[in-house]
Amino acid sequence: MSEQRQFKYIVRIAGTDINGKLKLVYGLSEIKGIGYTTALAITRTLGLDPFMRTGFLTEQEIKKLEDAVRDITKLGLPSWLYNRRKDYETGLDRHLITSDLIFVARRDIEREIRIQSWRGVRHRFGLKVRGQRTKTTGRLGMTVGVRKKR
Repeated sequence: MSEQRQFKYIVRIAGTDINGKLKLVYGLSEIKGIGYTTALAITRTLGLDPFMRTGFLTEQEIKKLEDAVRDITKLGLPSWLYNRRKDYETGLDRHLITSDLIFVARRDIEREIRIQSWRGVRHRFGLKVRGQRTKTTGRLGMTVGVRKKR
């Protein structure tokens, strides 16, 4: 490598500011929709050191990471690593990040509310959706305590 690596305190990847002092896998994990395992797979596929400091990335490496993070399906990673397999509308395996992930999750909830599935009804009433107990946890409003005898 002929060019000298310049340290950057903030690196911008996929619209997210990442602290340059973080190791690369933890820095990529700051992006919504990318966890530790996905970040590790991306860095190893691109041939980057996962434990180097994010601030030491060159412009070419940042560009390469940006392209990979935008569409990780092009990297040839296994489909179980994606966060949206068999998309409801397209039927394709996709991996969404940042605001796209939030938008699609909200749209899924609205669809379930509209078709009045069991999950949709639970969402509508603000109740727990995934089978958790509700007798004692997740209460809102005034707390109900135990009154001692006088």
